[in-house]
Amino acid sequence: MEVTDNMIGLILAMVSSLFIGTSFILKKKGLKRAAAAGTSAGVGGYTYLLEPLWWAGMVIMIVGEVANFVAYAYAPAVLVTPLGALSIIISAILAHFMLKEQLRRMGVLGCVSCIVGSVVIVVHAPQEHSPSSVQEIWTFATQPAATLSIVLALVFHFEPRYGQTNVLIYLGICSLMGSLTVVSIKAIGIAIKLTLEGISQIAYPQTWFFLTVALICVVTQLNYLNKALDTFNAAIVSPIYYVMFTTLTIIASAIMFKDWLDQKASNIASEICGFITVLSGTIILHATREQESTAAPASTKDAKVKEAIQSGGFRSHQPGHLAICSQLTHPMAALQKEG
Repeated sequence: MEVTDNMIGLILAMVSSLFIGTSFILKKKGLKRAAAAGTSAGVGGYTYLLEPLWWAGMVIMIVGEVANFVAYAYAPAVLVTPLGALSIIISAILAHFMLKEQLRRMGVLGCVSCIVGSVVIVVHAPQEHSPSSVQEIWTFATQPAATLSIVLALVFHFEPRYGQTNVLIYLGICSLMGSLTVVSIKAIGIAIKLTLEGISQIAYPQTWFFLTVALICVVTQLNYLNKALDTFNAAIVSPIYYVMFTTLTIIASAIMFKDWLDQKASNIASEICGFITVLSGTIILHATREQESTAAPASTKDAKVKEAIQSGGFRSHQPGHLAICSQLTHPMAALQKEG
């Protein structure tokens, strides 16, 4: 059986989700051990930095993020991005067995929905168009110009007027910039892939342009994601951010890389249905976790939130911002912090 680029991208995306989902459990167990041995991270302690289990989780998470990055070089965003939902399933299942956190019936339904939707997407995913150089990618780069225009309108016109009252403004900017981040990272990944195959792309200015765009977009994303979290409830921000980010990333990638150009209408319809199923499962999982969080005593909830900020929260996904891209190009990490 011939190994296609889509298969490589699929395997890398699944490995990424496995590693990232597992990393949250290891880090949480490490935090609990550190809290038992010294000062809890929730009250400003840094004992967890001496805990091997926490560092094991960090290393696994970084490996997962690298795998996710490389996956975009081989497979279309319509395949890679929704598969990020698998990480929250892995996290929920491992939490049930390793942390004794109960996985309720609605949680199981959410997991099943994510799996079914992911399978549908994998079966009907388009074949990746393989550019022969970064210059070829450059010819596509002007096509998401409408996305940049909308971002500028949101930043300079709508954000000063409605940013504090409408969650869609901040998250719209963040998600649109996120779609450009993924497209740029995909271009960088393809450039690295071609370079490793002996077709060097380092000398082309376009390669460095995409790298610069990715860095600018990541910083902008983080800024507006933090603004959204400062202004609105995380329970509102999390699902809206995931839905908008994933949808806009797939649309931007489809426009730029022509992912669906040669596909039949039936395959496109199946992918859309699979995508909606994944979104539904994710929202069910998030709603289940939010109900459990609401049922917990306020003091326990506050401790969990503080602990989550240290282990994988929005503000600094890890101490020292070591994993900003984990929440910006792999938005399921943001949802997992609720658990």
